[in-house]
Amino acid sequence: MRPGSVSPLASALCVASTPGWSGIKHVFIFRDSYTTTGFNVSGIQPTPTNPLGNTTFPGWTAADGPNWVDQLTVKYNASKLLTYNLAYGGATINSALVAPYLPTVSSVAEQIENEWFPAYASKPSTAPWTYSDTLFAIFDGINDVENSWHKGLPATTTLNAEIFAVYHGLVMELYYAGARNFAFLNNEALLDVAACIKDEKPDVNVFTVDANKYFTEVLDKPSSFKQTAQYKNTTAYCVAYEKAGIAQSNNGTPTETYFDASCGVPVNEYFWLNSLHPTYPMQDVLAQEVAAQLISGPNVC
Repeated sequence: MRPGSVSPLASALCVASTPGWSGIKHVFIFRDSYTTTGFNVSGIQPTPTNPLGNTTFPGWTAADGPNWVDQLTVKYNASKLLTYNLAYGGATINSALVAPYLPTVSSVAEQIENEWFPAYASKPSTAPWTYSDTLFAIFDGINDVENSWHKGLPATTTLNAEIFAVYHGLVMELYYAGARNFAFLNNEALLDVAACIKDEKPDVNVFTVDANKYFTEVLDKPSSFKQTAQYKNTTAYCVAYEKAGIAQSNNGTPTETYFDASCGVPVNEYFWLNSLHPTYPMQDVLAQEVAAQLISGPNVC
């Protein structure tokens, strides 16, 4: 069954074995700049009093404030959640298929195979995860599209099939290492792979979140959500805020409500921080909707 809204009965049938959102204690997250907080697997690890580990909250984000991972961990959590965020800004699914903007960028394949497996597959004392209390989340596809659309058809059709195959293979690697709860974020087309995974492995729980849907709702009508009702500009970004973000060590302006007169309104009243990244109010909406789906239950049968 394709991902989407399901009835309570159908939702119950989707469940393999899950403790619910309140029973999730560990989250491993992979992908790119929409997700990264600058976490380093070799640094300070998450603890109940420091649930995101390194770096200092909200970390190095591209949202001019807390991103969806931050907010999912400390605002929309239903337990003392420990979050291991292996996402890396600029990542594609596999650098050999779609080159990132710099060769040093860690692809999702590298995040999983070169970082997660050595650091966490063995369930060390710093991350004593189990199959039942752990969620694996991937927010996929942004840079793959951004860095390859210029190839046009039919090249991108073939490329996308290869990307999906790699995506599927990486999820299977995590499955065989013990992962059973998966959350996949992006648009409906990219989430189709989730149905294949559930078909192959009925003992997994699959949660899907159509991030594109919520982004579109906010762009069309900022008041769709209370967090974004403050947006005054959803069509452009202000260069002064982009430059201020680049100048800061945490990739954000000096404050979350920073104002430059040349921009007309404060930074948090812009949807876009720059040409690619939304500001933190939109990220808060995404965190809220991810949590809502996790509370509702798996939605791929």
